[in-house]
Amino acid sequence: MDPFRKDRNRRRKDPFDIFGFDDEFERMFREMERMMERAFRMPYDKLEPGKSFVRGFSIRVGPDGKPRIEEFGNHQVPSDKGEASISDEREPLTDVMEGPNDISVTVELPGVEKEDIDLRVTEEELEITVNTAERKYHKTVDFSGDVKPKTTKATYKNGILDVVVQRKKPEKKDEDGYHVDID
Repeated sequence: MDPFRKDRNRRRKDPFDIFGFDDEFERMFREMERMMERAFRMPYDKLEPGKSFVRGFSIRVGPDGKPRIEEFGNHQVPSDKGEASISDEREPLTDVMEGPNDISVTVELPGVEKEDIDLRVTEEELEITVNTAERKYHKTVDFSGDVKPKTTKATYKNGILDVVVQRKKPEKKDEDGYHVDID
């Protein structure tokens, strides 16, 4: 039972909400409730002494103006029929900023040395892997074939990895169209 449903229904009919902000906030709130519910379905009897689990989410506004909810951690949330699991590998908190000429990726990797980070870039994706005795991280960021991998620059300082990859330039199109010879 939701004690706030009555208030939500009243707010939905608010004549001053002409932009639909309440609806978007309500959608985000429902998504966060679902994520929290899934996170607490984990069978705690499977926890090992001295081993912790990390689970979280961040909410950011994407370039399209819509909020994006990203999950991170080493606690794998179960599907509707599966069970939760804890992995030794964590998914780090990641922020992707898409500019007109490049894509910047910022990744939080606390507790590791620069030499421990394996960074691989293709036209389709960026893959970050850390595999040490103390910490294990893994994250894949999709680029959709929009970047030039050889232009990648990366820095690592105070647990923050910053990666910048140049975008491919769009092919110039002839204003008059393409001339086609007929055989």
